[in-house]
Amino acid sequence: MRIIISPAKKMNVDTDSFAVQNLPQFLPETERLCATMQTMSDKELQSLWKCNDALAKLNVERLRTMNLHNRLTPAILAYEGIQYRYMAPGVFEDGHLDYAQEHLRMLSGFYGLLRPFDGVTPYRLEMQAKLSVDGCKDLYAFWGGKLAKQLATETNFVLNLASKEYSRAVEPHLPPAVQFLTCTFGERKDGKIIEKGTMCKMARGQMVRWLAEHAVTVPEEIKKFDELGYRFSETDSTDRQYSFIKEDA
Repeated sequence: MRIIISPAKKMNVDTDSFAVQNLPQFLPETERLCATMQTMSDKELQSLWKCNDALAKLNVERLRTMNLHNRLTPAILAYEGIQYRYMAPGVFEDGHLDYAQEHLRMLSGFYGLLRPFDGVTPYRLEMQAKLSVDGCKDLYAFWGGKLAKQLATETNFVLNLASKEYSRAVEPHLPPAVQFLTCTFGERKDGKIIEKGTMCKMARGQMVRWLAEHAVTVPEEIKKFDELGYRFSETDSTDRQYSFIKEDA
């Protein structure tokens, strides 16, 4: 089993907590993306990133001095979003870290596919960014089937806990022999299921932690997830989508 999750926009540097084990698998591609962005003006980069002046200034400074080989942070500690706070990898026990290194993969517009202890540096580049590289119109075209091909060499079962922005970089390219299962998290209100962005991020992070704590590797075991008030709903689920629902209060 391989679990795929999205990255977060906010990143930090932590070179002390855990040691980096490897460089990212798609570093040559990352170097091409970096080189392309380094040829762009500050104004072009801010437009690409769709961010305010302060964030643009921070990320331009990062880009102009970017080193992809030194002072790296393990990917699992580099992201600071809601999902990662609920996953809380900084307090994983050794067995949970081993599980994550084996089963967890982070998708990234800049790095492609990351293992938890791959070394990364702070960057800003969302998968849906309109960056043209190597004749490709955007990052979906740039990455093509590479990420799915790598996952297919590792497993025949992909558990999708990523947002649609990121999962669409993988799902269309997977061979039929690889099972692709998406977990969704919603609330039942007046007979309808409503998905709330923040709650979904919390649940995805909590599920990664729960999967690691229970060493889950098969689809049937995933149905037992019951945290943050969510319960598996058989009637709302299919072989390709497991729905976890909070019922009306």
